Amino acid sequence: MIHTIVAGLGCWLPPTIVTNADLMAPELDAFVRRRIGIAQRHRISDGAATVHLATEAGTRALASAHTEGVDALILATTTPDRLCPAGAPEVASRLGMTGIAAFDINAGCSGFLYACELAKGLIATGTAASVLVIAAESTSTMVNPADSSTAPIFGDGAGAVVLRGARPGQASTLGPTVWGSDGTLADAIAIPAGGSRQRAASPGSDGDLYLHLRGTEVLRNAVRRMKAAATGAAAAVGWDLSDVDVLIAHQANAAITTALAAALPFPLARMPSNIESIGNTAAASVPILLAQAAGDGTVKEGQRVVMVAFGSGLSWAATTVTWPQGVTPCL
Repeated sequence: MIHTIVAGLGCWLPPTIVTNADLMAPELDAFVRRRIGIAQRHRISDGAATVHLATEAGTRALASAHTEGVDALILATTTPDRLCPAGAPEVASRLGMTGIAAFDINAGCSGFLYACELAKGLIATGTAASVLVIAAESTSTMVNPADSSTAPIFGDGAGAVVLRGARPGQASTLGPTVWGSDGTLADAIAIPAGGSRQRAASPGSDGDLYLHLRGTEVLRNAVRRMKAAATGAAAAVGWDLSDVDVLIAHQANAAITTALAAALPFPLARMPSNIESIGNTAAASVPILLAQAAGDGTVKEGQRVVMVAFGSGLSWAATTVTWPQGVTPCL
């Protein structure tokens, strides 16, 4: 079997920054900072959409990998530009790779890790020698600005990796993925309208076109599922959690991150966080945080890293990587 290595890494955050003060009264600002851990988030500009974010992150990942093209492109997103067609072929063409295989997946905030596992399969079977995996989200477009339970949480952005086959004996490979789903809780994180089940909002209200979130239920399941996935992913490569140098966890909110650290247990100091400055960027959360951590030296060559995420579906996933030599992220 051909193993998979990270060859390039990049991320993109749109330049417009929206602070808590721009969205809410001072008393709610204090609550959001204390309970959710968010002070600001990035937002796409008028006329921009998920494909634009994905193209920016993909450009940077390709530059980091010192390559102009790959054999396949996978776009993980919960906020596609349109229901049809998928955005990945357009991203590929914008990157100068018209003609390659390109497709979208939607696995909620777990989408990046799901996409990486699919890319590993393409590489392992020899279907592709290299794959560009992008997670891009325009989450500000799916929340109701008047809903104080969701509007402050989400931000826009994209992260990307170039994956390729590892050379014989190369140890810096992605490990097995531990993943799963629970469709009995499909409505815990959901946008009711817009799909084939309910094309339009209910009469007199557009609320069904926006995200609905059952926070307490999500928190409880997120901690339990991410704990099991992270522990299982480490065990799959013969690691105990005490052997792990850095844990990259989906940035849902600060309370979930803190609860996960306590439940594992794992030192919170070895769990980098960027939620204060960019909010919850859904599927893009893990690759953005990974790129920033590798860029500032939090993740170093040879270190053992676990990545874990949880999101709508419900879905969850975790995998491992021994960080390779010579990968400088483009931020």
